[in-house]
Amino acid sequence: MAALPFARALLAALAVSTSTLAMAQEGPLPADDGSASDGDIVVTAQRREQSLLDVPLAVTALAGDRLSERGITNSAQLGDAVPNLQINSPYGDTQPNFSLRGIGVANEYNSNQASPVGVYLDDVYLAPRTSHGMGLFDLDRIEVLRGPQGTLFGRNTTGGAINFITKKPGLSGANGYLQVGYANFDTFTAQGAAEATLAEDVAGLRLAVNYAKGDGQIKNIFPGGRDAASVDTLQGRASLRLKPSETLDIVLRAYAGRDRGTQAAVHGLAPFRTGLGFFETNENRIGDNRTDAWGFSGNISLELSDTLSLTSITSYDGGKQDLQQAADGAPIDILDINWRSRYRQFSQELRANYEGDGIAFVGGLFYGWDRNITDNRFNLPLPPAGGFFQHYRQVRKSYAVFGQADIDLADRLVLTLGARYTKDKSRYDDAFAYLFVGGVDDPDTPIATTVPCPGVAGTCAYDPAARFALADTNNALTGRIALSYTFDSGMLLYASYNRGYRAGAVNGGGYTSSSGIGYIKPERVNAYEVGIKGRAGGRLLTYAASAFYYDYSNQQLQDTRAGPVSFLVNAPSSEVYGFEVETTLRPVDGFRIDASLGWLHSKYKELTLQGADLSGNSLPFAPKLTAQLGFEWDVVDVSGGTVTFAPNMAYSSRQYFSPFNAINAPGSPQVNSELQQGANAKVNASLSWSNDALTIRAFANNIFERKTYGYGLDLRGAGFPYNFLVPSAPRTYGVSLRHSF
Repeated sequence: MAALPFARALLAALAVSTSTLAMAQEGPLPADDGSASDGDIVVTAQRREQSLLDVPLAVTALAGDRLSERGITNSAQLGDAVPNLQINSPYGDTQPNFSLRGIGVANEYNSNQASPVGVYLDDVYLAPRTSHGMGLFDLDRIEVLRGPQGTLFGRNTTGGAINFITKKPGLSGANGYLQVGYANFDTFTAQGAAEATLAEDVAGLRLAVNYAKGDGQIKNIFPGGRDAASVDTLQGRASLRLKPSETLDIVLRAYAGRDRGTQAAVHGLAPFRTGLGFFETNENRIGDNRTDAWGFSGNISLELSDTLSLTSITSYDGGKQDLQQAADGAPIDILDINWRSRYRQFSQELRANYEGDGIAFVGGLFYGWDRNITDNRFNLPLPPAGGFFQHYRQVRKSYAVFGQADIDLADRLVLTLGARYTKDKSRYDDAFAYLFVGGVDDPDTPIATTVPCPGVAGTCAYDPAARFALADTNNALTGRIALSYTFDSGMLLYASYNRGYRAGAVNGGGYTSSSGIGYIKPERVNAYEVGIKGRAGGRLLTYAASAFYYDYSNQQLQDTRAGPVSFLVNAPSSEVYGFEVETTLRPVDGFRIDASLGWLHSKYKELTLQGADLSGNSLPFAPKLTAQLGFEWDVVDVSGGTVTFAPNMAYSSRQYFSPFNAINAPGSPQVNSELQQGANAKVNASLSWSNDALTIRAFANNIFERKTYGYGLDLRGAGFPYNFLVPSAPRTYGVSLRHSF
């Protein structure tokens, strides 16, 4: 029976795409940012350079220069440009949770959990989710790969992968840009890049920086209180490229950044919401979201022959977070949390690429290590004032061998076979937690050990030497089988099977008892997909459409119960199916229309939480319909430059923030119907004048100031008299000036 809805989704997707195909005949794809000389957008979604239209995957490629034109300045805003991509976080733009085609971290908020959508910076896997909330500047492109990527990208990519690819020195001449801007909320922005060729065709250096500072976007009416959701970021990057010979290419990159903005606003305790507007709060403790990230990497590529090359990617990254979260939205101390973690990670990948004699092969070895040391403090409404302190260390190691081959079975018919074997080791140790007495601003006075302690919090005597440890090992075989055919017109048709895997995890939210701390099973996805992509009518039309069906098992969920006690559990079985369409239409010179549509059906086939049967419920952060529509119109040439008008709209149907949807656990005070966001559409627009060297741009985002929530968490079931809801940003508008040289 599962094949029936999949077939319907496939027919719908192909019907939409073929209806647009009838509009034109085939022709060359027009050149765009991030394109090759023949006009094809070049991507590395299969770990080798290919035209986007030749890749038998559902991939969205966003050129770096076009991101700012669409008002996308942070990774948390990518959902406005990619179908079936949702981005949410309880901390604002910090630690974003990416959900692709319904697969994400769901309601999990602890920093030790790996994202099921792998995030990469120049092919380097970023393990800590805090580092995913990066500002977008001086990028060559972003590639969003939808669907499991367990072969070439590896573990923790059950939902897909997002690769942020920075600009590297071109080894010829000098260039750069400087951009400054000012927006409402007294927000000042500046970014720029400068590139110098140290030796023609041999050595080059590129430096880039990004800065933003502005007042809080959510007004705090508490006397003397700080406004929530302010901006204060500074990031820098240096790239050195060395090419001592035609066969050896070395790129060394270093980056660092910090964020000091105030916490996201919270809609919490109802009595203190009386008389407030949607974009207002009444909070006595608006804290900072303090995050730092830095890293170094070396990418060495060596061509051994015309058909064989070797690549080595080495990286070492680190960072920390100190998130001060008043989680009650009230002028009294009910729930105040300090989330603190420090990160380190190292990775090494060795890869071989072969292309010739009807076969293209990519294969290699991977090793990754990451460490998370966490010290969290939870101030709760306990008599007397007090709460819990939690400490633990998590170390994960991953080993993998992988290979994928594209084999020409016949002219234009290609068989893809790939496999990856992964071994993951994880250790959770040096763990302890205790119940303490003391207010938010007071030092802790420990009174009882809670980890390790198998019973109810407060029943185990305080032991400063007590420690708790666990370890886990997972082995997984993932892979890909695909068949693709290219027609005379250049249209590509493909069908594929992909298997994805996300390593087992330990509950980072266990601090009231060690009975709730244990490793749970790995996630697995069997994904079936068919797709079509191509171009038509010269400069008129490009298109891509895909339909998919997922057999999804053991999704990792947070289950919060009265106490408050958090458990990490598996959802035994789910299914997801749907389709996506992306098109670009250029009816005349100087006018471009971009449109995309995503339709999604997600359902828990088997899930019981807190005695409630949730079978049939939708997965969290999985709206049935998402759509994007925009155009760029070169209106008129004035004073040696072009005036361009570029509006766009992003639509999302209703989405739930909890696996419970609107169901409440029996006998609980839950009101889970609050944990959702209804259908909404947000409109952005920009008006710019530009010539070869100068761009002046005015913009407005969320023009009609739609009032939406971006995240919600059940706290009523944990014993609090309210739920936790985070409002999204209000209307923003401003101007910018960019000079390129």
